Amino acid sequence: MAIDPKVLREAQLIMLEMLVEFDAICKKHNLQYWLDSGTLLGAVRHQGFIPWDDDIDLSMPVEDYRRFKEIAQDELSDNIFFQTRQTDKEFKFDYIKLRSNKASIVEFHEKEKDIKYHQGIFIDIFPMLTMPNTEFHQAFYEDAFKLIRDVSSISLHTPNGKDHPKVREALLAAINEMHEGWEKEDIKVIYSGKMPDVAAWFDIKEVFPLKRISFEGLEFPVPHNPEHYLSAIYSFNFMELPPEDKRTIHAHEMKIKY
Repeated sequence: MAIDPKVLREAQLIMLEMLVEFDAICKKHNLQYWLDSGTLLGAVRHQGFIPWDDDIDLSMPVEDYRRFKEIAQDELSDNIFFQTRQTDKEFKFDYIKLRSNKASIVEFHEKEKDIKYHQGIFIDIFPMLTMPNTEFHQAFYEDAFKLIRDVSSISLHTPNGKDHPKVREALLAAINEMHEGWEKEDIKVIYSGKMPDVAAWFDIKEVFPLKRISFEGLEFPVPHNPEHYLSAIYSFNFMELPPEDKRTIHAHEMKIKY
């Protein structure tokens, strides 16, 4: 089902409201985060959403991520549902989603299924770690990520996944053991594996200090060198628009709740 462009744009603006609310909470509690993945690409290439994008991606240092989990339900408005495996028992993923109560989405992997978890349009939030800058650690990280994908629930990024939470928990713990904190100079910033997408790593000096750039007419934090960050994620020239048949979306269906 093709998504009506007007519905998609209205959904994007609702997600922008959610981002503004999240940003205010992070400022209040001195928490760091940054735009990531397609949202960062949108900020760099379009100064806003990629026109066909239907979610927002954010990352946080793991310590700030944990702190946000502690305060989120007290701080978020009634317009947002704080979704984790603890707050939504049917939710099968290990990272945080902020779900809107104003609009819903049916993702392609959910089509024609009896979904019982909250299906509001969403912001994904990923915890970030660091690891030593060695070939051994990078090889271990890539291998662990491949295994995590194999034992993750089916999604856009893991179409052949099999949900084995205990195995996944052990792999995530092994990656977490590599965490070096944020003070050393020759370390890599990495995804924790809770979102089993790209096994990318970034030079810490290219991530911090964060800076703010324009996104939909407002300013939000991004890595210090966004081009370095995006080059580590994407194998193609990310400043060029992809062909229409390569413009990946999550949504099979979106609805605004008037």
